[in-house]
Amino acid sequence: MTRRALLVCPGRGSYSKDVMGQLDNRSAAASAIVDACDAARTARGVPTIRDLDRADRFSAVKHVAGENASLLTFACSLADAAEVSDAYDVVGVVGNSMGFYTALAASGALSLEDAIMLVETMAHYQTRNVQGGQLLYPFSGKDWRYNAATLRVIDDAIASSNGEAFWSIRLGNTAVLGGTDAGVRHLQQVLPPIERGARTFPMKLPLHSAFHTPVMRPTSDIAQVDLAGLNFRAPNVPLVSGHGDLFRPRWASPDALRAYTLGAQVYEPYDFTTSVGTALRHTAADVVIALGPGNALGGPLAAILVNEGWHGLQSRADFDAVQASDEPVLLSFGMPDQRARLT
Repeated sequence: MTRRALLVCPGRGSYSKDVMGQLDNRSAAASAIVDACDAARTARGVPTIRDLDRADRFSAVKHVAGENASLLTFACSLADAAEVSDAYDVVGVVGNSMGFYTALAASGALSLEDAIMLVETMAHYQTRNVQGGQLLYPFSGKDWRYNAATLRVIDDAIASSNGEAFWSIRLGNTAVLGGTDAGVRHLQQVLPPIERGARTFPMKLPLHSAFHTPVMRPTSDIAQVDLAGLNFRAPNVPLVSGHGDLFRPRWASPDALRAYTLGAQVYEPYDFTTSVGTALRHTAADVVIALGPGNALGGPLAAILVNEGWHGLQSRADFDAVQASDEPVLLSFGMPDQRARLT
């Protein structure tokens, strides 16, 4: 029986050394997507996506830098989307951060060529031009339930930053916070350290500008001029923004899509949690499919499903039980056994 599926496109930080080499030996449809990305890179005289993916070793300078990581992530995600089997009926698309650009292509709201131009242009602005920064801070317990007290601590830290720090992304059970260099230092000083395994939070993200904060307003202004020629259109399937707004097939305004993509998406907080929740309720999806590269969204998506009470989930134990059944509610291309099931 065909299952209704919500596609989720990850942000640029999802490409890591563990996922290198995944763009070879793909289907014709997936390879055509990578070919188009490589043609755009070759025209600009920069390393192709395949060259980056086939590199002998992972290099933070090359693979983490936005000017390379953005289209690399985009290509991996769309290649996966092209290989979803007919056992899944895609009924909606969402993205996280830069993943919204991928979602535009996956939903048909932008052509592949225009989406590549969007990703490459926005990424090019970051070349040796990181503005401010971002850091991660979790706000859920072991049961994945959101902790109101920790959220208040986060809000208080932002409020005490003299307008230098902001919410960037609400990412399921994790806060992505951004700001000026001074704002990020302030957050690092005032947020109480949290130990999770081998990691200590707050944890600063390398080579990340303060995306989805007012720091990026000038970038939006430039993009609206440089990308005025993009041909936005209503998507083929429901598409949800980082504000939780729904863009419907046939009825969505291309002008509204343009205004959000080149405006608020750049400099206002990206509420991935609300985006996924809206998409679930609108599409009544049976399963959420997290596209690659990697499985960085696995934890946040699981937490969202539990806190939404999706399909009756109320706890981590409930989620684990459903995942062990014949009809799991979350499948990820970043998990080899689940990738095989999806394709």
